[in-house]
Parts: sequence; C-alpha cells; structure tokens
Amino acid sequence: MQYFNNRNRNYGHSQLGQTDFGPRPFVTNMNEAARRNDFFRRALWTGEHLQLTLMSIDVNDIVGLEVHEEVDQFFYIVEGQGMTLMGDTRDCLNFRQNISCGSGIFVPAGIWHNVVNTGRIPLKLFTIYAPPEHPHGTIHRTKADAERHSY
Repeated sequence: MQYFNNRNRNYGHSQLGQTDFGPRPFVTNMNEAARRNDFFRRALWTGEHLQLTLMSIDVNDIVGLEVHEEVDQFFYIVEGQGMTLMGDTRDCLNFRQNISCGSGIFVPAGIWHNVVNTGRIPLKLFTIYAPPEHPHGTIHRTKADAERHSY
C-alpha cells in the first residue's frame, strides 16, 4: 500500500472536486466537508468494507424510505434539524426521533428507515455504510438523480 503526505487536511467542497478518496488513507474535517457539500449524495471515501458519503437534504425533503438487508448504516447530523423514522416493515415505522446537529443515528441491517428535513435550512449530514452501498465515486447532484440511478 502506498502512503502519501498531504499537507492540506481541511478539505471542503471546492478542494474535493468529484473524487472518491478511497481506498487510500485519508484525513479530513468531516463537519466542514459536510457543510460545504451541496449534492444530495456524494461518495467521499469507498473502501472494501466501509463507505462514507456526504448528503444535503433540501428543506421539507426526505432521504427516502429504504432498507439495506446486509448493510449497517450510521448517519451523523452536522447542520439542520429533522426526524428519523425506523421500523421492521415499510408500513410500520414505529421508531421516531427528532434529530439535530450532533445527532448520531444507527440503523441495523434489515431495518426500514428514512430521514426527514423538518428545518428551515438544508440538512447537512454524512453517512457511513458497512459494507459499501454505492459504487465507488457515486455522485447524485439531486434527489431526482439518485432516484434515476437507484441500485
């Protein structure tokens, strides 16, 4: 494995371009990267066993109801407020919790879930999938792009 020395460790949207930095070693300020991300979904780092994506959810919008049968997922809210809904079936989302800056959401594999932006600004977050859920380098500029490219 080749290691490299990169002096600029405060990566933001403008420095990141459209590159997925995985599976190379990588250091970044996650709060800053998430705040500067304006894409609905952007894979920042994809490895063999884990993937980190940045997300920006528009006001009054949702991530979208989904389940990952073999993938655990973690969300971390960097900016904004919303609600997370989870349950054993798509029709019974009986776990509901308000979320805001600093909230961490753990979603076990096989659990239906959604994140709703209930605030007045875009909901900025990052999410970790283990194992990866999206192809290396995935970028969905809008939610409509994500829906057109569902896997």
